Amino acid sequence: MRFRAKIVDLACLNHFSRVINTIAKLAKTCTLRLTVSKLYFILSDKVANGGVSMWCELCQGNFFDEYQMEGVAAEHNEIYLEFVPENLSRALKTAQSAKAVKIKLTNKHGPCLRVAVELPSLSSSSRIVTHDIPVGVIPKRLWNDFREPNVPDFDVSIYLPVLKTMKSVVERMKNLSNSIVIEANLSGEMNLKIETDLVSVTTHFKDLGNPPWASEDRCQSSPGARDVGSMAEARIDIRKLQQLLAGQQVNPTKALCNIVTKRIVHLILLHEDVSLQYFIPALA
Repeated sequence: MRFRAKIVDLACLNHFSRVINTIAKLAKTCTLRLTVSKLYFILSDKVANGGVSMWCELCQGNFFDEYQMEGVAAEHNEIYLEFVPENLSRALKTAQSAKAVKIKLTNKHGPCLRVAVELPSLSSSSRIVTHDIPVGVIPKRLWNDFREPNVPDFDVSIYLPVLKTMKSVVERMKNLSNSIVIEANLSGEMNLKIETDLVSVTTHFKDLGNPPWASEDRCQSSPGARDVGSMAEARIDIRKLQQLLAGQQVNPTKALCNIVTKRIVHLILLHEDVSLQYFIPALA
């Protein structure tokens, strides 16, 4: 089992750092799955128990100048590691003006991801700062626990409003209630609502647009296709939504929300070479 990778391009390095910072804000520990072409960051709290789950994938070719990995076995050419993303985020903070960053799976006093940051120096010799990040190797028999979450057939899919705007709305609402209702329909309308004994507040967004697949197969196939004006809604933990909006540094080119009524809110942030999915289960 071997893994080594190197980033030389500063723009790629900063982009990679932003992705890791976002993940560190969403997950205390997560699973890193390495394959020949992609890296996956996976958080699979069981949604059934009220936990959020996350699935983030990156194409390694868009970030790394060199990338070599050999998996557990020829027919299972993958590696699954458990680690604390905050540790990787901290290591990359020292790399903001680096000439190169190398990441390697080593076994010092136990398995580690070694992050070697080569810093520019005035003399001809370069300075290298090394961080060893402990990881746990996940045995193959447990790999099935980390498959991509199934997306249940959603009732509504809608583009999200500007995330900064949404973030400031949610932050204000968070002071008033622990839960928030997200509702949306197939004519580009979305509401964020909180209702307590003392106060009810609703923020309306319109003309958001619905992705092309929103009304195609999902709704046509069901008996009595969904009326475009009728709202699908789910009540979720407001802190989990705020965590995603506050921690988000990927600057997505597209952001979508799929709602399965009273079951789940599935948020997708897409950037050219990164996709982040976040699943928040509905509260009873």
